[in-house]
Amino acid sequence: MKTVIITGASRGIGRSIALRFAKENVRMVITCKQNSSMLEEVKNEVLALGSDCITFTGDLSISDNVKHLKNLVETTYDDVDILINNAGISYTGLIHDMTDAAWHNVIGSNLDSVFFCCREFIPYMISKQNGRIINISSIWGEHGASCEVAYSASKGAVNAFTKALAKELAPSNISVNALACGMIDTDMNSHLSNEEQDSIIDSIPAMRIGTPDEVAEAVYSLSTQSNYLTGQIITMDGGWM
Repeated sequence: MKTVIITGASRGIGRSIALRFAKENVRMVITCKQNSSMLEEVKNEVLALGSDCITFTGDLSISDNVKHLKNLVETTYDDVDILINNAGISYTGLIHDMTDAAWHNVIGSNLDSVFFCCREFIPYMISKQNGRIINISSIWGEHGASCEVAYSASKGAVNAFTKALAKELAPSNISVNALACGMIDTDMNSHLSNEEQDSIIDSIPAMRIGTPDEVAEAVYSLSTQSNYLTGQIITMDGGWM
């Protein structure tokens, strides 16, 4: 039975990923930064679908919290097969209005957490010469978004991290890929007005916004591919970019 870790799983894309994997009879560790009650709801949904599940609440941009998460995994499952780094936040605003704290919050949530989780859980995969790491990225990591400099920088770094780590881990039969999402129907985009959303949809060839369930299906598919598919930034944006 495979063990899957999914960060940022209390809602949106992370929740959908958890529910998709729950259909496959896996052991699951789901995390969130602070929405413990929402995370417990996801856990109950996972259990109802027949998979085992434990939860962890904590800020994964803090190294000690990730070590606590590792301890939880060791005492419960003592194994990791698939790591899905989904936790992340956005920030919209002019760069000259951005505070030091806001910058570090975005970089910490979107990039540091990926590094800390990979560092702690890769040894499990190396020990058995097999594993899958999937990072949830964004098209803005490649193209850049106006008034989202920190977010774009963090996702661009995740893309570079993915490519470099894939080369490092390929000899151990561990694949590392990223899914670069376009406009997805999540709370992260709730700040957009109806007019703004309509304008974006008009520029997307698929003429609609993507769904978390579609992202989840793509993530699951990536997790089942040959480890020869590695180091790729796979765009999922309806042809937008």
